[in-house]
Amino acid sequence: MRNITFTLLLFPFIFFSQIPEYYSTVDFSLSGDDLKDQLTLLIDQTHIVDLEYTPGVWDVLKQSDLNPEDEDTVLLIYGYNDTDSKLQNDRSRDVNLSCHTSGCIGLWNREHVFPKSLGTPNLGTEFAGADAHSLRPADSQMNSSRGNKVFEDGSGNATITSNGNFYPGDEWKGDVARMMMYMYVRYPSQCQATAVGIGATSYSDFGDMPDIFLEWNSEDPVSEFEITRNNIVAAAQGNRNPFIDNPYIATRLWNGPEAEDTWNVLDINIQEELTTFIYPTVTRDCVTIHNYVEQDQLLSIYTVTGTQVTAQIDNNQVCLEDLASGMYFISLQSVSNQQTFKVLKR
Repeated sequence: MRNITFTLLLFPFIFFSQIPEYYSTVDFSLSGDDLKDQLTLLIDQTHIVDLEYTPGVWDVLKQSDLNPEDEDTVLLIYGYNDTDSKLQNDRSRDVNLSCHTSGCIGLWNREHVFPKSLGTPNLGTEFAGADAHSLRPADSQMNSSRGNKVFEDGSGNATITSNGNFYPGDEWKGDVARMMMYMYVRYPSQCQATAVGIGATSYSDFGDMPDIFLEWNSEDPVSEFEITRNNIVAAAQGNRNPFIDNPYIATRLWNGPEAEDTWNVLDINIQEELTTFIYPTVTRDCVTIHNYVEQDQLLSIYTVTGTQVTAQIDNNQVCLEDLASGMYFISLQSVSNQQTFKVLKR
């Protein structure tokens, strides 16, 4: 008895129902620039509040960046050590020790993770320059040390690289990657990802996304802190960072190392594209074989009694209109695999 495979075309829609309502207008069967354009439209149209740089951004950061282990403090991007005597590398600081003057040693200020001067044009302190999705608390000296240096790959703690560029640190590299992806998709002409990240762009079909950001996005998964932060910023501005909601979106856009699909949906859809199945399974004339490769697969048709019959095959369509009504089995045999599909001919 041959194995019979049933493939229900309902299953993609069952999985799609798990995609958050915010993304209901986005067609995730797309990829590359087609998908990027839809995401740009979404996060532009839902960006309904343009925060004032002062006090708006300050007010948001004092909520969005609270340390989950001590809500009297904020986490400082690029920071890594609260136990030594150095202030510059502090990982957290009292939420009230924000700097609003020129003397900021021991205080934290607002770091433009996408530096203002690297925008085309300069981001300033309005619109893109006041977008809280790319602004983080940072030690004032660490902020000055980073300046407008572009990001470069490295390892360990945040540091200026031997090439004079900046590595954000193992803890923060995924955060940085997802913020830079957001800024590029939200402001595609003003905030080019290649302006802020150095190195090859071999994964992206159009060379518009540095490899390091795709690698960091995969290597440093989204944290609960990022998720909470995304929710609070979204409540303030209206729009979300899609790459925090699901890092796998970056894989759909620019290829590269496979990031986690936190919805458990998008990688299934890709797998479905690679899977062979037959539709419809009830027909009066023809059925279509999805992903039928004629030169690699031997196609045979059998009745329920095991008698082999013939039918007209045209590319990926098998026409049963000349056969009597009843149940048939369509078998696809390749070098390493056999699949058998059950079809009812009315």
